[in-house]
Amino acid sequence: MPEYSRTFETNTASQTQALGRQLGKALEKGCVIALVGDLGAGKTCFVQGLARGLGVPEDVPITSPSYTLVNEYPARLTLQHADLYRLTGDADLEDIGLFDLADDQSVVVVEWADRSDFEDLKPDLFIHISAIEEMKRKIFLHPTGQPMVNLIKGLIFKF
Repeated sequence: MPEYSRTFETNTASQTQALGRQLGKALEKGCVIALVGDLGAGKTCFVQGLARGLGVPEDVPITSPSYTLVNEYPARLTLQHADLYRLTGDADLEDIGLFDLADDQSVVVVEWADRSDFEDLKPDLFIHISAIEEMKRKIFLHPTGQPMVNLIKGLIFKF
């Protein structure tokens, strides 16, 4: 498989959400996304847009699952939104059933995925969000398989 990645820059939270929304519209079932970035980088903001792109209704709040560990949102494809910030090891991943979340009707997004073993997580897409300035973000997308390479190549984001 050829190496491929893309980087986008957003200047507002709504642009970060718009990029997430566009990605959500294009995602297919069974996708696992590893999402990393510093505290306050915009991970949950991005997931809010992704959820809307998957079809989660606008009146359903998309919140960080830092304390619940996993939030589930019904949509075109069920969004399983996990947060590993508070976890202490891979044993916890098994305890919350993280490895059982990905199925043929779901998209799994794991915030703080760098707190797990990527080989166990087996993400289809790695996303790193960096804060450049107060609202400006750099969003790096790196697919790990050919289907996701094709999807990312076709992603057109305009402000």
